Amino acid sequence: MAKNTEPNKKVRIVGYQSGKHDVSYCILENGVPIIHEELERLIRIKEPWGDGLKMYFERVGKEVKVDYFAFGNPYFAYTDGKWDSRCSSKEINDLRNEIMVRDGAEFHTIGHHKSHAANAFYSSNFNDALIFTLDGGGVEENGTSHALTVWQGKGNKLTPIELIPITTLNVGSPWRLYTGEIFGLSSGYPKGNQSGTVMAMACVGDPDKYFKDFYDGFIVGGGGHNPKVWDNCKKYKLVAELSEQDKFDVAASLQKATEVVIKDLMQVYIDKFNPSNICLSGGVSLNCLMTGKMLDWWSNINFYADPIPYDGGLCLGASRYLWHHILDNPRIKWVDNTTSYLGPTYDKEDILEALNKLNCNWSKTSDKDVIDLICNQNIISVFGGGSESGRRALGNRSILADPRNENMKDIINEKVKHRQWFRPFAPSILREEVNNWFEKDINSPYMSFVLKFKESVRDKAKAVVHFDGSGRLQTVTKNDNNWYYNFINYFKEKTGVPILLNTSFNDREPIVETPEDAIKCFKGTDIDYLYFYDHNILVKK
Repeated sequence: MAKNTEPNKKVRIVGYQSGKHDVSYCILENGVPIIHEELERLIRIKEPWGDGLKMYFERVGKEVKVDYFAFGNPYFAYTDGKWDSRCSSKEINDLRNEIMVRDGAEFHTIGHHKSHAANAFYSSNFNDALIFTLDGGGVEENGTSHALTVWQGKGNKLTPIELIPITTLNVGSPWRLYTGEIFGLSSGYPKGNQSGTVMAMACVGDPDKYFKDFYDGFIVGGGGHNPKVWDNCKKYKLVAELSEQDKFDVAASLQKATEVVIKDLMQVYIDKFNPSNICLSGGVSLNCLMTGKMLDWWSNINFYADPIPYDGGLCLGASRYLWHHILDNPRIKWVDNTTSYLGPTYDKEDILEALNKLNCNWSKTSDKDVIDLICNQNIISVFGGGSESGRRALGNRSILADPRNENMKDIINEKVKHRQWFRPFAPSILREEVNNWFEKDINSPYMSFVLKFKESVRDKAKAVVHFDGSGRLQTVTKNDNNWYYNFINYFKEKTGVPILLNTSFNDREPIVETPEDAIKCFKGTDIDYLYFYDHNILVKK
């Protein structure tokens, strides 16, 4: 049993995720996340194997007092009677045990889907919610495997409603296989999951053409073990190779099958529990086309999407479950985002050192001068504050451009990101302006939902309007990111448009982490300027 926490004491929880992807650690102090880092950002390789606990000790050290350790992925600890050195080192676990003895700390293993559900619910401001976790599979503390689970959150407690066996229904694993096998896009180490590319293709395809085959692949058997999935891989790889439009039709059919399966599943529990609020987590909830449609399917329900719904958020979820459910601490009221910018910050000396090392030409400037550069159709990479937690750049490690230029999407795709012409870019929009530009007025600080632009304004921001009239929006508030809010507002004052084109600061590799990463990416692409906004430093080619 966990020990009681003392009033006014700063209680530190170290959470970690080890395994074959999304390796990460976090630190919570009195239930509030203060640090979250992912291994791929540091080693510049997408989805590597690794040990999140080892990462913590390397980044923070072993001298800091710890009250609790929380591990959010039971499968990758001790398997088949031996330690897997790729993801959970015996030496590191022995070090953890020494610190537990030294500090009187406790260790808790929290189930995979329980951790997902906890991160979604406890990072929301809902006091009562139905929670769905949707992914490719994970193990709970008792060893059972699931890909879809349903939970009830009330106050500071989580209760399982149903844990659906992985052999009954699986959406995440087939998506991973289809992404790699049909579309030729790597869906795992070392190139990462590229399902977002498939979602982009889906918007310009025929969703009914091959719907039935993909639907059956989800509901018959379990994921990659389902013969239907492998049959689809072989069949539709050949179809996708016929033409670009055939590839788009396959993607659209896969997307529709996903939406129908998930909608039907969720409807069963919505009918039974009649929730006012729903939380979403698990890697499948990164499907922002689907989450956006949920707002139409159930317009009377409030939706909240986990800021880090994939396995990189397990460390946070396990820690939050421990703090609230096990230790019985009350809920925390969040103002805007809870986990947006939990990565490292870098001071002026760090930046100047990198600039000198890489022989950069730089000068002092101002935010308004940089806005002028954007209005003159320059592409600007920005770097400042703590790095974003999660897969999506939210203004601190972003590439920004003028959304009014309809050619800007093609320019950035070709010359900067080196990716397919049909890939869209996100509109970062002032929160209070959403109702003026989109058909629905929602809060979307983590780019969790795709919404339709109002037809009357689509011509004003052509570079961020996808082929179907939609956009994966990021809403920005002063409380969340004061610099970014003011920066967008300067653009609005100059142009009348409260939106900037935003894409992640990278070129296929993980989002840049350090000043040196930023400079190397800047020099290796056709980005026009690099702006270290904390210190008003502008770097030119």
